Amino acid sequence: MKFSQYHFVDEIKNNLEKWGYKKPTDIQFKCIPSVLKGEDVLAIAQTGTGKTAAFALPILHKLHAKNNNRRASGIKCVVLVPTRELAKQTWDAFNKLGKNLRVEAFAVFGGVEQLPQIDKLEDGVDILIATPGRLFDLVSQGHIRLNQVEILVLDEADHMLDKGFIQDIRDLVRKLPKKRQTLFFSATIDEKIKDLAYSLVTNPIRIQVSPKDPVSKNVNHFLMYVEMDDKRFFLERLVKEYLDKKIMVFVRTQVRAERVVKAMERVNISAVSLHGGKEQKDRFEALQAFREGTVKLLIATDVSARGIDIDEVHVVLNYDLPDVVENYVHRVGRTGRGTSKGIAFSFVAEEEKELLEKIESYLGYKPKEMEIMDDEYKEVSLFSADKKMELKDVLNEFVHLGKKKKKKKS
Repeated sequence: MKFSQYHFVDEIKNNLEKWGYKKPTDIQFKCIPSVLKGEDVLAIAQTGTGKTAAFALPILHKLHAKNNNRRASGIKCVVLVPTRELAKQTWDAFNKLGKNLRVEAFAVFGGVEQLPQIDKLEDGVDILIATPGRLFDLVSQGHIRLNQVEILVLDEADHMLDKGFIQDIRDLVRKLPKKRQTLFFSATIDEKIKDLAYSLVTNPIRIQVSPKDPVSKNVNHFLMYVEMDDKRFFLERLVKEYLDKKIMVFVRTQVRAERVVKAMERVNISAVSLHGGKEQKDRFEALQAFREGTVKLLIATDVSARGIDIDEVHVVLNYDLPDVVENYVHRVGRTGRGTSKGIAFSFVAEEEKELLEKIESYLGYKPKEMEIMDDEYKEVSLFSADKKMELKDVLNEFVHLGKKKKKKKS
């Protein structure tokens, strides 16, 4: 089936054609009819399968048709997402797919001033995309009223649970009309997520687009054994092998992200970092530079990069293996999105072998190992530009000390 065969309003069809969207993905094909009918949906699908458009397209169509010749007052749809970056990304998607419609979408999130957001809310919006923290602040201050909400969407619900938002979500639901449509999207499903989902939805249509392998078939993933202190040398080589490609690198901590950026700068490789310790403005700027391709290397932590959809990320690297096994799937899912192909590498140090075993158990198989011969390993580490700089610094220090000794003798 093609998008042109759906009974969407002409404006949506024009927008889809403009952006080159011809056929729906599996999750879109299965979700769109149910959302259009007003049914509650519980959807489980891998990251990168097109979940945002699966709910955005039918919501835009329904609200545009309802608004008729003018926009109705009051928020009609709330989309809850776990991170600020995902809020901005989802807002962009609604604007892109909903251009020229009688529907106004807006996003509120923390890390930026409240006042401009409050001013915009007073002008009136139909669709509100929000992170839980900022939404609850604005509701409690009386700037957001939820009494006219007809549709509630929870996107990346598993991540919202990881971040401890479950009670906030339950508190929010009490402020919403009981008669509403609820759409629940998650990349993974377990008992906690099931309990939350079934407490929110009514007789839902359950849609699962998750094959036995949780990693998309579009991604080839490999591992290589690299000692912790040598990882920066192998990253340098990887960047040089994929010079014109966007590479997303995942590390375990904010401090580590900054260290890797500095290590790359020492060998004249431009990189930006993305993590929770940065100002929101800097985080958006880093993402924009990477999205536009002015910087092709992004060093990120799990919290900040979850759910981020960036076109043409060719390579994902697990510089550090994740502590939470599900995060391996979310990281690797940053590449091979939609119909694109992608490659994922993992550097595995001796002390990470236990984490690797857990990941392999979760996947149900072992990623292919790229064997590095001893000579090749030595060559990469010895001839790294960073290593040469270290040796140069040591030699300079040695010469400096020699001069000081001579001075003392004289």
